Amino acid sequence: MNSFMDKLAEKILPIANKLGNNRYLTVLRDAFMLSFPLTMFGSIIVVVNNLPFFSDNTKGTLTELFGNGQNATMSIMSVFVTFGIGYYLCKSYDVEAIFGGAVAFSAFLILTPFFTTLEDGSELGGVLTLDRLGAKGMFIGMIAAFLAAELFARITKKGWQIKMPDGVPPAVAKSFAALIPAIITLFVFLIVNAIMTGIFHANLHDLVYEVIQKPLMGLGSGLPATLIALFFVQFLWFFGLHGQIIVNSVMDPIWNTLMLENLDAYKAGEALPHIITKPFMEVFTVGLGGSGMTLAVVILMAFFVKSQQSKDVGRLALAPGIFNVNEPVIFGLPIVMNATIFIPWLLAPLVVTALNYFVMAIGLVPAPTGVSVPWTVPIIINGILATNSILGGLLQIVDFIIVGIIWFPFLKMLDKQRTTVE
Repeated sequence: MNSFMDKLAEKILPIANKLGNNRYLTVLRDAFMLSFPLTMFGSIIVVVNNLPFFSDNTKGTLTELFGNGQNATMSIMSVFVTFGIGYYLCKSYDVEAIFGGAVAFSAFLILTPFFTTLEDGSELGGVLTLDRLGAKGMFIGMIAAFLAAELFARITKKGWQIKMPDGVPPAVAKSFAALIPAIITLFVFLIVNAIMTGIFHANLHDLVYEVIQKPLMGLGSGLPATLIALFFVQFLWFFGLHGQIIVNSVMDPIWNTLMLENLDAYKAGEALPHIITKPFMEVFTVGLGGSGMTLAVVILMAFFVKSQQSKDVGRLALAPGIFNVNEPVIFGLPIVMNATIFIPWLLAPLVVTALNYFVMAIGLVPAPTGVSVPWTVPIIINGILATNSILGGLLQIVDFIIVGIIWFPFLKMLDKQRTTVE
């Protein structure tokens, strides 16, 4: 078994390392993290405005008074993501990052329709709607930002700049240096938008949404794709690679967009369209003790095994595990390259995630509302916050028990091996 794992690691590690160090995936991850504090603030506002014991009138009043806290953060996430992509991509090329972010965001706005369709079918111009800056604009925003930042950086690297004398203040010199690359980049996007509008009588927002975003969201919101993504998270972690970062770099755009659509539906009092969202993945996988749902494993090790080594690791990992930090058990048990616990490490998250999807699909437990819950919030509390229901916390207790049942025989096997040696 160990020989097989070693050979598999030789094949997998180079590919995973390339993915983990990929410039564009790294930029995308950092861009989403830029919006993290803002989405947390917006989520807090949504939770407070919609506490289950408030009457509908109270909820309406609170939304009227404090709703802009969410409108100005979570509802316009595409704004922060597009700026972040431009900023971090240009920074990776050693190009003035702040101008790269501004150009990327402006390119996104050039492609954005400034009108909305009213109920009677007429169009109202001069309007920039929240959905264009939120869920519906996410993918066109990312595409535009990457292309604009790449073009801006390449033009800058070619030296097509206005260079000012040494005595000019740095802020002024940098502005003039960015002038020509910015004008060329934005002019390209303006021409593209003019062609789409004038010749095809369409806009790239709706085209990308229908052709790319909706199919990807349909795929990403399904259980099979989710289990595949989760499998690779576990699989990569087993070889010591941060599976969460690698897989989430690819899946976060989809899961975050699904989250925003759920949030819009929740605010409107409509049925939630999706079960799989970013909060689902954070709360009902990572939120059970970190990657691999290891809080139950840590408690079993700390109090229900004989090996002193396992007991020490379990007790050391208990406090971090409560807050979903599980590197102590991943590298201390160890889980990495430990063939004895390979099966439960892969199996437990897949079984629990499939169960969670099923009970939410049949309506036994409500799906996450779209509120973003910090991944460090402890079990039960995060389940209640994510679903706005105590049933979310109760489901996590069931998950916890299932993980413990799956792991226990393998921990006993490992315990027997260690007590023999000790």
